[in-house]
Amino acid sequence: MLKILHRIVAMTGKYSSRIRASYITSFIKGIMMKVPLFLSFFAISFFMEGAMDKRKCLYLGIGIVVSIVLEAVFEHITNVLQSATGYMVFADMRMRLGDHLRKLPMGYFTEGNIGKISAVLSTDMVFIEENCMGVLSELVSFIISQGIMVVMMFVMDFRLGLLSVLIVGAFIVVGNLMLKTTLKHSVIKQEGAESLTEEVLDFAEGIGIIKSFNMLGDKSKRLSDEFEKSCRESIGFEVAYGPWARALYLTFGIGTSLILALAGILYSGGEISAEYMMGMVLFLFDIFVSIKSYYGQMARLTVTNASLDRIEEVFAAEELKDSGKEILSDKVKAQDEEAEIEYNGVNFGYTQKDVLKNVSFKVKKGEMTALVGPSGGGKSTIASLLARFWDIKEGSISVRGKDIKNVSLGSLMDQISMVFQRVYLFQDTVYNNIAIGRPDATKEEVIEAAKKARCYDFIMELPEGFDTVIGEGGASLSGGEKQRISIARCILKDSPIVILDEATASVDADNERAIQEAISELCKDKTLLVIAHRLKTIKDADQILVVSDGEIIERGNHDSLIQQDGVYTRMVSLQA
Repeated sequence: MLKILHRIVAMTGKYSSRIRASYITSFIKGIMMKVPLFLSFFAISFFMEGAMDKRKCLYLGIGIVVSIVLEAVFEHITNVLQSATGYMVFADMRMRLGDHLRKLPMGYFTEGNIGKISAVLSTDMVFIEENCMGVLSELVSFIISQGIMVVMMFVMDFRLGLLSVLIVGAFIVVGNLMLKTTLKHSVIKQEGAESLTEEVLDFAEGIGIIKSFNMLGDKSKRLSDEFEKSCRESIGFEVAYGPWARALYLTFGIGTSLILALAGILYSGGEISAEYMMGMVLFLFDIFVSIKSYYGQMARLTVTNASLDRIEEVFAAEELKDSGKEILSDKVKAQDEEAEIEYNGVNFGYTQKDVLKNVSFKVKKGEMTALVGPSGGGKSTIASLLARFWDIKEGSISVRGKDIKNVSLGSLMDQISMVFQRVYLFQDTVYNNIAIGRPDATKEEVIEAAKKARCYDFIMELPEGFDTVIGEGGASLSGGEKQRISIARCILKDSPIVILDEATASVDADNERAIQEAISELCKDKTLLVIAHRLKTIKDADQILVVSDGEIIERGNHDSLIQQDGVYTRMVSLQA
């Protein structure tokens, strides 16, 4: 238990001093809770001795009122120090997690970790900040309070003190056995929550496909099975915890009875006074309530421990190394003979198997290089490596003569704009979705970018124009409209290097024409790396690379490749 408490406090980092300060205020609050009982004990003693008068009665009454007021004050201070701190801790942690996820290779997000990330954000962090942070100081207070009660037993009679020590030892034995059981089941419970989150996300994201292929029964059964599994695991946790919780209450009941019985024997033998016996009756059920309450938080703390394991697991994922100190400045002009982009002997694999083998090519400033070839050949991977979505195994990728591993990620991404095959728009206004390209842009610049991207007209037809809030992922717009908004982002960003990934692969003819016009605006005086299945869109490319099975098997411009009568020629013939 103490290890878990220490782990939680260590997690709070710079806020740990606030948590430790709350130990003091919580302890004082605990003392104030006991003051009315102590004063009641004195009142009864005075009555039994015949020494009570109006003055003493007034002072005792004032003392009780003051203790209750102070209890409320210190409880408020404790809540401010620990509960509010919990929200601040996890607000910072969520920001750190966002920054951490930004630096992870894309492979992390394609290896089944989306459910884990969602569970950490929506379940683990919420559980700890709402259910655990508010009781940290109380747990420490319970330990101190229990120590005081044991000392009080020794003050009354050493035999009562020894018996209370033995009973506290019994609590510790039961509590540690309970801890061992609940730790095991809390891990299973949290892993089940992660699995359920993954299944729900999978079902929600694929609902269109599920409906179109009439798979609702099959997929619903899988989802229902996950819900039932989660239910079984939660019940299993409670079933495993239940007997130990009952054992804890049984220990409390038996221990309290033994203390009362021993006090009664001592009183009947004249070894403790009537006043002490009356005090024992008053404090009887408070003697072991602290340690019972301490171990009563076991389930909450063990789930917290499992949640911390998952949070730390996500944070432990290896980031792309961003130790580069060099800066890419768009003010530095590449010489005519110098390559703006250069791949030199690049080998790369998502796992042990290489998907790119000895890829080498150069792109001069202001030129367009097209990557074509069969699906799965490695075109998108080549383009993604330029933006350091992954790090290569062998070889090098350079921009303006600088290895991108030696360039800071921030500086590298300032030089690159990307139009993805699968466009994602945020559930926000159209204006803000475009302004992502350059947050400090003026309204006039955003509108001008929209006009250049051929999306101004359809934006103005929306109910609120640029202030229209679009659905999550851009669900309220067509594929071509989303594509043009993403191009508007890139135009606004105005980076010297542009990557177009399947920009016109899945849109209708009218949208393709509008997109091509938008791309023409985007590509003015830019270095362009484009992936396209529609070969007619890249006939004017300065360089065409035919990629198959992770290798560049042909290279040249359109005319020279047609003369070679190879793979590219066959692709053109098939599309014609």
